[in-house]
Amino acid sequence: MFLAEQSLAKRRTIMVLAVGCLCFASTGLAKPWKRHTIDSSSKEVGKLGADGVRLADVDGDGLPDITTGWEQGGAIVVYRNPGAAKSKSTWPSVTVGMVRDPEDAVFIDLDGDGKLDVVSSCEGRGRTMYVHWAPTKRGDYWRPSAWQTKPIPATQGKQLWMFATPAQIDGVGAKDLFVSSKGGNATIGWLRRKTDSGRNVSALEFIKLRSSGWVMSLEALDMDADDDVDLLFSDRKGPRRGVGWLENPGGEKASRPSEWREHMLGGEKHEVMFLDVGNVIGDPAVDIVCTTRNKEILFFERSDDSWKTSVIPNPMGLPNGKAVAIGDVDGDGQNDLVHTTNTGGNRSAPGVTWLKRLGQTWQAHDISGNVGVKFDLIKLADLDGDGDLDAITCEEVDNLGVFWYENPHR
Repeated sequence: MFLAEQSLAKRRTIMVLAVGCLCFASTGLAKPWKRHTIDSSSKEVGKLGADGVRLADVDGDGLPDITTGWEQGGAIVVYRNPGAAKSKSTWPSVTVGMVRDPEDAVFIDLDGDGKLDVVSSCEGRGRTMYVHWAPTKRGDYWRPSAWQTKPIPATQGKQLWMFATPAQIDGVGAKDLFVSSKGGNATIGWLRRKTDSGRNVSALEFIKLRSSGWVMSLEALDMDADDDVDLLFSDRKGPRRGVGWLENPGGEKASRPSEWREHMLGGEKHEVMFLDVGNVIGDPAVDIVCTTRNKEILFFERSDDSWKTSVIPNPMGLPNGKAVAIGDVDGDGQNDLVHTTNTGGNRSAPGVTWLKRLGQTWQAHDISGNVGVKFDLIKLADLDGDGDLDAITCEEVDNLGVFWYENPHR
């Protein structure tokens, strides 16, 4: 489920138990999956360096649409899922704005009018977050000139903004945003609307929750089963790096940073990257997996009121993991892992693979072949309507653009 929200825990006390190792088995199927391009790179129209994919259903047809920011080109683009029959061709799209150095783009109905806007986070020279307001008339959604781009004053020129995720944080009004950054004054925080003021971006207030080094993932979910949304994060740099979560105190207390309690799960000795949440081993508890740039995937397994941490060696011996997604790739009823890397130019190994659990070992299978170097966020959805999960991602170095891999299992 591409929009599923998941509840994790039954208690507030979280501690990390022993660290184990899940071994890596021999390579499985060698044949890569077929790649279908959603949008290819084009320097002339600002589409260079596609950086991450985020999914939501923008038109209510039950199909996952996509937004992405093109980091080097500056375009923020929304792609309309054309349906299974046309999914293997270039997708219809709309460029909703042009910004400097976008690192992330995400869907959110920020003004509560029932139409999904887009918020982009910019690092580099941009150092600002922007709202790309959707057209007020639903029929204009795919018309570029009907979109309006506005900087968020509370973020303007302040930080190297990296990642944001929508959440109902304080229980008041429409959704707000958890936000994060990297660099010398990096933080994790949230953008709180001071009033329900529609499209008045000046009404968004930044509340710092935590200092950080370089935040990769933010996942809004109820970690302690108290019916409010907590924040799971991965922070790859600095003295407070690792995987942890911030406990939402709820209601008006959420606006007070001192009320948010931090719980670290592990990864303090790793350079942690993107994470995913789901059920890996088949029990009722929800697990967390996180890629690292240390030749390992961290696997946090929930057990009552504690977590057991294991490590899975990176597939193909590649050091620099980037992202991971949990899903049943081969349709056997057991969830697998889909993994992306930055191969560092190593053309002898695939940058996208899937891993199948075989007892205490994992077997790696090729997805991408040897085409592509620096892959990013990976999402799973059935795009061609054949009943299995396809893999959606993007790539920056070879400028493959935004694309998906067709799962051959059905």
